[in-house]
Amino acid sequence: MTVAVCPGSFDPFTLGHLDVVRRARTLFDVVVVGVARNPGKSGLLSLDERVRLVREALAADPATADVRAEVVPGLVVDFCRDVGATAIVKGLRGGGDLDAEAPMALMNRHLTGVETVFVTADPALGHVASSLVKDVARHGGPIEDLVPGGVAEAVRAALAAQTGRQGS
Repeated sequence: MTVAVCPGSFDPFTLGHLDVVRRARTLFDVVVVGVARNPGKSGLLSLDERVRLVREALAADPATADVRAEVVPGLVVDFCRDVGATAIVKGLRGGGDLDAEAPMALMNRHLTGVETVFVTADPALGHVASSLVKDVARHGGPIEDLVPGGVAEAVRAALAAQTGRQGS
């Protein structure tokens, strides 16, 4: 049985992420979405909220209903070992993503032998990035067609709470 991990911070989980998970599911027997903390990023949604939203999106899609989402407590390669994964699946929207992901893929292989499989983004979703979704939402723009159901509401609520804290 082949197992792969689709890791990310998923702040928020987008339709681009869901597309990568769907396609990973056609390549591997088991796919686990690893929701990670990224100390290099300032998060909008809490880790628990991100896990909940990913699980809801996966459950709502027949192609990913058997995919589970779990917290990555440390290094992704350690998580891969814990779940029995032999591969990491990452989506690439363009050359910039490859430039960022290639060194990580090489380090992961160096540390544990786990291989990284890159999936090219669906051209219809190539412009969708979590950071852009948050920017559009911060300025009141529509994001419902960029994220799975329930995510837009969570993003708007988190932004409203953040604004409320800043205004205090």
